[in-house]
Amino acid sequence: MARFALIVVRHGQTRLNKEKILQGQGVDEPLSETGFKQAAAAGIFLSNVKFTHVFSSDLTRTKQTAHGILEKNTFCQDMTVIYDSRLRERKYGVAEGRALSELRAMASAAGQECPVFTPPGGETLDQVKMRGIDFFEFLCQLILKEAAQKVALSSGTPSNGLEASLAEMFCLGKNSGSKFNSDSGAPELVASVLVVSHGAYMRSLFNYFLTDLKCSLPATLSESELLSVIPNTGISLFIINSENKREVKATVQCVCMNLEEHLNRVTETC
Repeated sequence: MARFALIVVRHGQTRLNKEKILQGQGVDEPLSETGFKQAAAAGIFLSNVKFTHVFSSDLTRTKQTAHGILEKNTFCQDMTVIYDSRLRERKYGVAEGRALSELRAMASAAGQECPVFTPPGGETLDQVKMRGIDFFEFLCQLILKEAAQKVALSSGTPSNGLEASLAEMFCLGKNSGSKFNSDSGAPELVASVLVVSHGAYMRSLFNYFLTDLKCSLPATLSESELLSVIPNTGISLFIINSENKREVKATVQCVCMNLEEHLNRVTETC
């Protein structure tokens, strides 16, 4: 078994985010000035977290956000970011580059709700979900393999400090649990993984955690917050317990979801 922390961050704001224009995969817009400020703010908030792995979507807005976060980190400024196309935003086909209101009109004309509507050339929600599952299972396998190698090479189990660096900052905030780890007998974290991705993709991944893996939630988290739009650089933390039998089996604990207190001092640039 391997126990690791998964921190998922949405990219910072782009000009098209502010203008409510769909970007998807085909419109590769960079961060706006506000977006760079948000990435820096997230980096300051996470500055003492000892990341062992960093993954990002290979689109510009996520690459820039990941770089902005690591730039502020005390331990990981020179860490290599792995860019993975499985972390890309949902593909919106013919709706990319068009206003969100147009997508809603297309969905209405088709007699469907906007979130479940698939524009021509776009990805279905099931296709996005499968990309998320593929990445998550790959990540669990990677951490399990590395943990097994460390056990084989190590004669002792000195503390790596990963848990302390997380507990220091994630016990606060209205969307977080009161305790980072309520199980004092739990094994030590073997990894702390940062993933930078996109809003629709993250909602799909979180829904997989909640619906399929029966993720436990903080008592303070309301249903409306679960369904709310993920803010730019919103931060979510999950503790994953993964074991490898015939197939990867994982249990998921949500410590906080869509944390945005780090943005309180960010002023939006017009």
